[in-house]
Amino acid sequence: MKRTFILLAVVVAAALLFAGCATQSFENIGDPPGFIKGVFHGFILLFSFIASLFTDYEIYAFPNAGGWYNFGFLIGVMMFFGGGGAGAKCKK
Repeated sequence: MKRTFILLAVVVAAALLFAGCATQSFENIGDPPGFIKGVFHGFILLFSFIASLFTDYEIYAFPNAGGWYNFGFLIGVMMFFGGGGAGAKCKK
């Protein structure tokens, strides 16, 4: 148990150390994708993933507007894959 905890702590510390060095270039951004494009990109996620396997296509827009793009992406994925919770209701 103690060895697992130490290993987990080392992995988390290494991940935080390397993530702290990551940078993103925001030069020449006129109009970053926002909520509506996030919904669209989330809705076409399956097709984008298939295209990304064979080409140099990215699933997720970079750079984007941040939280609103992420929220739209999540809504789009839920619309396409049926994430509304309809499958969780009991059938009698």
